[in-house]
Amino acid sequence: MKKSRISIKWKTFSIFLIFAMVLIGVLWFFQIVYLDDFYKMIKTRETENVVNEVEQLILSGEISTDEIEEIGAGHNMGILVSDCEGNALYTAEYIPNSRISSIPPYMFSLFYDTAVADGGNAIIEYKGNVMQGNDGFAFKENPEEGVESGEEAISSASPEVAPSEPNQQGEGKIEYTIPHEEDNTTEQFRQNFGDDMAESVIYVRIIEYDGQEIVVMINSVLTPVDATVTTLKAQLIIISFIMIIVAFTLAAVNSRSVSKAIINLNEGAKRLAAGDYTVKFNSTDYMEVAELSDTLNYAANELGKTDSLQKELIANVSHDLRTPLTMIKGYAEVMRDIPGENTPENVQVIIEETERLSGLVNDMLDISKLKAGTITLQPSDYNITESIRHVLERYNKLREVDGYTIDFVYDREVNVYADEQKMFQVLYNLVNNAINYTGDDKKVTVVQLVRDDVLRIEVQDTGDGVKQEDIPYVWDRYYKDKTAHKRALQGTGLGLSIVKNVLELHGAKYGVNSVQGKGATFWFELTINPFQED
Repeated sequence: MKKSRISIKWKTFSIFLIFAMVLIGVLWFFQIVYLDDFYKMIKTRETENVVNEVEQLILSGEISTDEIEEIGAGHNMGILVSDCEGNALYTAEYIPNSRISSIPPYMFSLFYDTAVADGGNAIIEYKGNVMQGNDGFAFKENPEEGVESGEEAISSASPEVAPSEPNQQGEGKIEYTIPHEEDNTTEQFRQNFGDDMAESVIYVRIIEYDGQEIVVMINSVLTPVDATVTTLKAQLIIISFIMIIVAFTLAAVNSRSVSKAIINLNEGAKRLAAGDYTVKFNSTDYMEVAELSDTLNYAANELGKTDSLQKELIANVSHDLRTPLTMIKGYAEVMRDIPGENTPENVQVIIEETERLSGLVNDMLDISKLKAGTITLQPSDYNITESIRHVLERYNKLREVDGYTIDFVYDREVNVYADEQKMFQVLYNLVNNAINYTGDDKKVTVVQLVRDDVLRIEVQDTGDGVKQEDIPYVWDRYYKDKTAHKRALQGTGLGLSIVKNVLELHGAKYGVNSVQGKGATFWFELTINPFQED
């Protein structure tokens, strides 16, 4: 898989800057290219709403000149409410250069007939002095050549109406001409007078009320918006320039901030990989980076502990290996070089030291298997009380030769469902630990208690005990109370770590209670087999 060689700093910078440019482009596109269309759509919809409002007033019978004036002023529109003959009932003029209230009769007839033909509604759009109906025909006013109108208005406006040539730029829309008298008495309807490029819309609706037809015409300006577009362009140029500067600055600052945090983590991780477990990760810029810093700090701390324990383990194992090897070598050389030293006692020393080495190697293998999870339990129902007695029998020599006292306190035989071999190892290691650390009275006590369905085994010694702050660490391999490591009388020094792992495999509770100067009590609890024999 090909790795990206672009740094997160420049990638973040590029993404942020591209986003800003796209945002500016979209803003330009919609504010400039489609501004005119949006404006027309909004004004057309507003005009239709005004028509609906006027219609409601008519149908409710509450229409008045004040109401019409208020609507016209509120929406900046021209309003004409008339009968079907064009006689004005209510008017309101709030558009400069528009005279909807004084529309000529021929134009009124044209608009009226257009609305009738279109089901009672018509929308007439103006572009300068050219207007277009919503059914596809076009009209043109020309004071010098006459006034153009639609075919539908021929019969009602003038018998002299004649079509002109088709308008090739109007997509099939045909223009019609209505000649009129050239004297100054003929009234002309000029929409947006003085601005040939201005656009507006006249919405026509025929309403049936009280047995008669009422015609509503609403005139609304759609353009000009050229001045608005020019203003928006000038504003957008300034805004775009400011946004580019701001986006560039923010992109640079943000990308540097993100990359700096990750670069610091990367440098710290390199030191951690090189074995520097004192490194600290303090990045708090972002939540995810802060969480990663906490995780790396935890990993560095745990790796430091593991490294320390590993070094301590190697030192302690080396010590325990060196002593028996030295004794084996020394006794073997004595037996070889000195006649008469080949005695059973010297041979026994070599055998015992060899067994100690074998036990140490076996315990290390057991620890490795337990940590790796490759050891599986083989539980069975067995008498654990009898198993404890067998463990204590192994220390008869210590009792006879060295004067140790090992008591076993119990009130009945108890069966449990567990791995007998592994539990035997647990009991042996706990008793062995108590013997190694008991007091000058050389006394160890094993107690078996039954509480409800729970069996509790306690192994007590009379030594110096364990400090409260050190109790969580007594189960670690080769843990020692900050004193020089000494060779155990029995065992290898890995016993408590084995005990911990075996008990956890059984799901048993375990712990240690200790009072400084009054010895320690190691204990564990197992659920009694419900099928035990009384």
